Amino acid sequence: MEFAETHIIRCRTHRSAPFTFGRLLAVGASTAALALAPSPARAAGTVAGTDIVNMAQATYETPGSSTPVTIESNSVTIKVDELLDVTVVSSDPGDVSVGKGWTAQVLTYQLTNSGNGSEAFTLSADTARPGDEFDTTFEMVILDSNDNGVYDPGVDTIYTPGANDPLLAPDESVRLFVLSAIPDSVGDAARAEIALAAVANSGSGTPGTLFAGKGDGGGDAVVGSTGARSAASGFFKVQASDVTLVKSATVSDPFGGTEPVPGAVILYQLVATTTGTGDLANLAIHDDIPADTTYRKESITLDGKPLSDAASDADGGSFGDRSIAVALGTVPGGQTRTITFQVTID
Repeated sequence: MEFAETHIIRCRTHRSAPFTFGRLLAVGASTAALALAPSPARAAGTVAGTDIVNMAQATYETPGSSTPVTIESNSVTIKVDELLDVTVVSSDPGDVSVGKGWTAQVLTYQLTNSGNGSEAFTLSADTARPGDEFDTTFEMVILDSNDNGVYDPGVDTIYTPGANDPLLAPDESVRLFVLSAIPDSVGDAARAEIALAAVANSGSGTPGTLFAGKGDGGGDAVVGSTGARSAASGFFKVQASDVTLVKSATVSDPFGGTEPVPGAVILYQLVATTTGTGDLANLAIHDDIPADTTYRKESITLDGKPLSDAASDADGGSFGDRSIAVALGTVPGGQTRTITFQVTID
């Protein structure tokens, strides 16, 4: 009698991750293979330095025996290279409003390591962008140390290239602030562009470029689709305002005429006009009562509405120490406010 010999061949693949990324390497009870805990999925794929282990297996029965025999091939290990990718985006919802001559003005960005290994990045800010309307004066780049999304002077860390380049794990992000000074000579509504760039320290260039031995976990580093560099732009917009104040006077004498004789009443009119796209905060108008005249009580008006002389009420008008005052508060550009008051010539 002849016995048939049956062979069954299987292939087994394992992935192991280095301890530097927090993966646990488990050794199975089987003497034939390593059993490993699965790695969580990441945006950039398998973590750099992971060992992909593969071995084949053959099972057969010998003539005269029905007991299966199993043998295994040698194992083949491939270490996953580090893919170098990075993403920078602006975190501001739109243009950041600034005024002429302001310093320490902040634009906010977010840097994300979109590669599959821990990587450090060199940062640079470009304030001389072509096509915008003015250039700011660069002051510094700041790392958001307490991760609250707000620049905190004295708390957040000043960035120094080569000294504290942000080191990020795969998919990790950090917020960054670029501080600039606004020139005094810039015009209203002018915009300035500031670009923040990040470059992987392991290397950058054409996608697919390889840097031997520079990968996280001991493998090579390969430039990904971003070229291992990324930049994003934020914008400042100047909102400048100004005010002009024009004063005029109308005389009414006791005889129905307009002669400035004793007893005549002078009606002073003050017209405040704001210009520009910004707001003027805490705008207030003051006028001293001229010598040789007497203020006519409760004669102050604002845009035709009477204001009281008392400083204790909320209407903004007041009289005291031979001076009238009207607090206008915050007034947007392009507005006009008209104030009048009366005096009598002594």
